[in-house]
Amino acid sequence: MNVGVVNESAGRERRVALVPAVIPALKKAGHEVLVETGAGLAAGYPDSAYGEKGATLLANAAEVLGAAQLIARVGAGAVPASPGDSHPYRAGQVVVAPLDPLSEPGAVADLARTGATAFALELVPRITRAQAMDILSSMATISGYKAVLLAASELPRLFPMMMTAAGTIAPAKVFVVGAGVAGLQAISTARRLGAVVDGYDVRPAVKEQVESLGARFVELPLETGQAEDKGGYAKAQDEEFYRRQREMMSRVVAGSDVVITTAAIPGRQAPILVTEEMIRGMAPGSVVVDLAAERGGNCEGTQPGERVELGGVTILGPVNLPATIPHHASQLFARNMANFITLLAPAGELVLNLDDEILRETLVTRGGEVVHHRIRELVQSLPASG
Repeated sequence: MNVGVVNESAGRERRVALVPAVIPALKKAGHEVLVETGAGLAAGYPDSAYGEKGATLLANAAEVLGAAQLIARVGAGAVPASPGDSHPYRAGQVVVAPLDPLSEPGAVADLARTGATAFALELVPRITRAQAMDILSSMATISGYKAVLLAASELPRLFPMMMTAAGTIAPAKVFVVGAGVAGLQAISTARRLGAVVDGYDVRPAVKEQVESLGARFVELPLETGQAEDKGGYAKAQDEEFYRRQREMMSRVVAGSDVVITTAAIPGRQAPILVTEEMIRGMAPGSVVVDLAAERGGNCEGTQPGERVELGGVTILGPVNLPATIPHHASQLFARNMANFITLLAPAGELVLNLDDEILRETLVTRGGEVVHHRIRELVQSLPASG
């Protein structure tokens, strides 16, 4: 099967769906890899590296899209390959990409109308066998790490304690809200930089993980028995829960030099966990990094992609942080992608085995229809156009 990789042109995307290192494994599985010239340059992977590993370089996206049976993408698969294009996919073509189907069901419906068979990598189930294909965890690792670097660069203080001839400098205090993959990586990175770190999550089961990284787990007297779904993700709570949570967190936030929030729920508006009042209670020069900015933000005042000043506190709302470390983000993403392609087409040909939970749960469009039950319900709830 011909697997195509195009230059990702959406916004500031710098990642590439497949890196040279995974090409040999795909060729061994019976695939040919077609790469648009320059597709990996922004991530530090030159055309020559692809050629050395056995990929075929094509002049432009149109050639790749025309020759490939399967298209591997980093950006939303429903986005045209380049400005001015109509929808780039065709009937029978396979698209494997992050599609953001829970937030963008209309785009998935548009993709379905092309007749392409599409798989949304965000929907990979949280089972042991699927861990090697879990792009959410891979990219969250990058985001958690980079969030701490952004905070350390912005903070007018040092992170570690330093004992000098001029006196001792106290370590910075960092509070990480949410102990999923991004939050745990943020905790780990802040600790490595020498900060004193507190961590909080609505799921009490993660206390041991937070403490194992050298942070203190902040325990709030809230009822959290239903805080985790069967996949291990935090569940959305009602507004009364979040109100009480904010009241109890205020003192911890006020005593922190840096607050990093990571609470995002797929397909839902991010809950407000840090209010303007809480931010104004922080010392001037403090920094908030809101990793949920793309979902509306966990902090009042967050603006996606912007730097905001509020009462002397800097609020950063970064978007698509993995694209800011494109080399290693592409490396992790490509391994996830290659593992998924190998499962989908183990011997060079597509095998749509819907008895396999991974394939069944990620398949969103086929034969001109939205076939994923949850996404289909979202599409049906959209207002009629025209």
